[in-house]
Amino acid sequence: MEEHAVVRSLAALAQPVRLQVFRALVVAGERGMNPGTMSEGLGVAAATLSFHLKELSHAGLVTQERDGRHLIYRAAYDHMQALLGYLTENCCQGSACLAPPAPGRKC
Repeated sequence: MEEHAVVRSLAALAQPVRLQVFRALVVAGERGMNPGTMSEGLGVAAATLSFHLKELSHAGLVTQERDGRHLIYRAAYDHMQALLGYLTENCCQGSACLAPPAPGRKC
């Protein structure tokens, strides 16, 4: 993944409503969601939601498909995986990363 795509994706997610929309689409899975359901579930006005979906789409984080008269939005899992891969590519200098200790544990 190219650095400019990473920055564009992270910038898109650095806004609370867009982050909520993206997370809702991740939870919805492959079935996706239509804007009406998202608007109602997230308590976001339709016009506001439309703006945020456009921004997420331009960043490559969501896809849109027409189903009859309805639009269905889905999280772009391939893009999400590429973003996570980019962020963790050289984690721990290539060594296996250790999980953080459980809360309350000292080691």
